[in-house]
Amino acid sequence: AGSVVASDASAAAVAAPATPAVTYGRYAVVRRQAMPATASAAAEPANESEARGRDAFMRRQCVLCHSIRGTLARGLVGPDLTHLASRGKLAAGTLPNTRGHLGGWIMNSQEIKPGNLMPPNLMTSDELQSLLTYLEILK
Repeated sequence: AGSVVASDASAAAVAAPATPAVTYGRYAVVRRQAMPATASAAAEPANESEARGRDAFMRRQCVLCHSIRGTLARGLVGPDLTHLASRGKLAAGTLPNTRGHLGGWIMNSQEIKPGNLMPPNLMTSDELQSLLTYLEILK
């Protein structure tokens, strides 16, 4: 417990090029324009592990790029994660949305999809597990 997790994305590796920044920029603008102002907020943590996961998200670099409606996370660079758990795929459709694939993506997405905009995230195994638990309630 408390050790740093090394990303073993080899099992989840998918040879898919990252989206060019210009294309992604257009996607981000369209995504924000299409988001209704009344869209539902994210689920609230129901237990201590989920709350620790939300806290980890909010104090790490995740919050700088991603948004989760109903929280202070208002990043505009990465995808809105408000309903992440309801999606069937991750990484622009290149990975199944499973706990293992999501964990590998969070730790080092560059091993999975080189050139994407998400930087590696070093965290303890406990932090990662709590973060994954929180992200799983975002349906």
